[in-house]
Amino acid sequence: QVVELISSAIGDLVQGIYYENSKSSEENCLTDDIGISRWKEQVFLSHSALLAKSCQAAMELAKHSAEIQDMAFQYGKHMSMSHKLHSDLQPFVKESSSDTMAFSLNSAPAILHQEFRGREAWLKQIREKPCAPRDNCAGLKPPPHRCACVFQQLQEAIKAGKGVTSAIDLCRCHGNRALAALERFPPSEARDALANIVYAVTRFP
Repeated sequence: QVVELISSAIGDLVQGIYYENSKSSEENCLTDDIGISRWKEQVFLSHSALLAKSCQAAMELAKHSAEIQDMAFQYGKHMSMSHKLHSDLQPFVKESSSDTMAFSLNSAPAILHQEFRGREAWLKQIREKPCAPRDNCAGLKPPPHRCACVFQQLQEAIKAGKGVTSAIDLCRCHGNRALAALERFPPSEARDALANIVYAVTRFP
């Protein structure tokens, strides 16, 4: 059973990474038309499946019931989703404006921003951003054929919209679901340590 779980998790991981690499190698990755539901499916494959199924496998090895195994799976899944959302949010929640970070236009805040704006309005916003030299553009890593100053303007547009706050809410939602799964386990230092991981990835400035 454990071998089957880990084998399926590796299969999920390969599938998810293959999809990510195929998209990132395209000339222009601004054309991905995925909603947050599809984003979650992809993140589960490439980030969450291995941790979720490893947690489940640990409970199988310890001879716990199917219900406890499912709770361990849910913890691993939702904690990993929170971690990915926390990572996607970092370019948008840094306290200092000088800490500009590269970001993906297929990250959760960008996808949620697109859902609020509408697909056509978002593409229009991308195409119409003027390119003007700016001193602080050098640290950015824009997609191919997209100058850094335009990329920074898009980052500011996403910050000003609802995508960032919605991504924070989603991160905390997955964190709460991970904590709820932990509640099924008896109090212990190990449970506290797992809860602290969730608190760390759901805390924002």
